[in-house]
Amino acid sequence: MSLDTILSISGKPGLYQIVTQTRTGAVVESLIDKKRITVGAHSNISILSEIAIYTLTEEVPLRDVLKKVKEKEGGQQTSISHKDGKDVLEEFFFEVLPDYDEDRVYPSDIKKVVQWYNLLQKNNLLESLEESKDAKETSEEEE
Repeated sequence: MSLDTILSISGKPGLYQIVTQTRTGAVVESLIDKKRITVGAHSNISILSEIAIYTLTEEVPLRDVLKKVKEKEGGQQTSISHKDGKDVLEEFFFEVLPDYDEDRVYPSDIKKVVQWYNLLQKNNLLESLEESKDAKETSEEEE
């Protein structure tokens, strides 16, 4: 399982995993309650593997940010909640990614990263962070 099959759907809480693709969209399963829904191609969908966080020098892929959170938290749930205040969230994120761009990364973005990390951790999907990197390196070596 890689971040290529994990989605965020605008207007819907949490994360979703692609079950199967259809002609007009996809059937996805919520990581929160395991309910399945059909999403059309017109839905505003973000694939986690394509999301990046702004820093002062570059854009860091979400995969790398989640790995840093995992290292900081020892693979456990975060010590803070996504519902904590702006100052708590920013302090936590500063420890994870010291050079993040405070002008372009909003507290709502940090909330999402914390919530997504906790959902992935709860569903034992954090291993996919390592697997995806290894698979990528293997395919690069073959080329």
